[in-house]
Amino acid sequence: MSALPDRGGSSRGGPATRRSRRLLGPLVSLLCLGVVVAGCAAPAPTVRPPSPGAGPVTTTSPDNRGAVRPLPAPTGCTSVVTDGFSLESATTTAVPGDTICVRGAIPDKRLVIRNSGTAQAPIRIMGDGTASVHGITVVASYVYLSGLNALNPSAPGISLDGTNITLENSTSISPRGDDGDALRFWGSNITIRHNTLRDTKNIKAHADCMQTFSTDADSPASQQVVIDSNRCEDIDNTCLIMEGPHSLAGDGSGIGASSDITYTNNYCQNRATEALQIDDVQNLTITNNEIAGDNDHAFALQNMSTGAKVSGNKLNPTIHFEVGMDDSSAPGYQGPQSGGSP
Repeated sequence: MSALPDRGGSSRGGPATRRSRRLLGPLVSLLCLGVVVAGCAAPAPTVRPPSPGAGPVTTTSPDNRGAVRPLPAPTGCTSVVTDGFSLESATTTAVPGDTICVRGAIPDKRLVIRNSGTAQAPIRIMGDGTASVHGITVVASYVYLSGLNALNPSAPGISLDGTNITLENSTSISPRGDDGDALRFWGSNITIRHNTLRDTKNIKAHADCMQTFSTDADSPASQQVVIDSNRCEDIDNTCLIMEGPHSLAGDGSGIGASSDITYTNNYCQNRATEALQIDDVQNLTITNNEIAGDNDHAFALQNMSTGAKVSGNKLNPTIHFEVGMDDSSAPGYQGPQSGGSP
């Protein structure tokens, strides 16, 4: 793992800070519900001028990685939202089996869903590939999202927390603020496929394409996660950083395990020392990815990241070696010989 301040390393704040970020919103909502209290009105999110290339993805990439475009208009809508008011109303009253269809641009409102579906009746939030919002937050289970664009969002551009969540054919473009990440995820049975995540900048911290960590009950270990056929483009830090409950950062929860992660068919163009930084994650499969960044090595495995399988990846010829690994991560490893330290 890089020791340089601007080319690798964790992008997380302290545990107390992270807990306050995730709990403050729901707490304020409860305090203000039905009560007129000074200061309860939520400030409007800052809407920045579009960054270069921040528009919605219009076509499918030639290698078929990233968000698929164009998409057909969603059908079976139980509600159609076109502005911030209707978006909030539909998401706060959603029940299992609902299909919320998002149309047009909603640049001043973050899509937040806290209501869960069921295995038989998930909640679906659908766009046609042109619909956009000011970021996406899921704190729920059995939720399916497709065809949405988080444009110029407050970071993380997309946040997924729960079980049985699928995100596909969506984008997170030019996230800013907080740690600058395009996407964060926590939980189990999460599928992240055919999404385009672009333009993260190391302004306040290390800005990753995707990240997860396990520090407490609010950021649990991640298991059974599939990350397939996504595009990470113009990423200042790593394309994927995963820290398990016993991570070297020293603030892990110590509860459970982060395991059974599949990272396949993805495109990664980033500027950190490594493309993937893996710490205390077991049974990780890394196959058939294209690593196009100017990295020292592609994959860093450390701190008991055992059982990894690495094969079939295409690397930028300037990358010095494919896998950097410490001795604790060697048990069960299948793949090219380690070329050096993680």
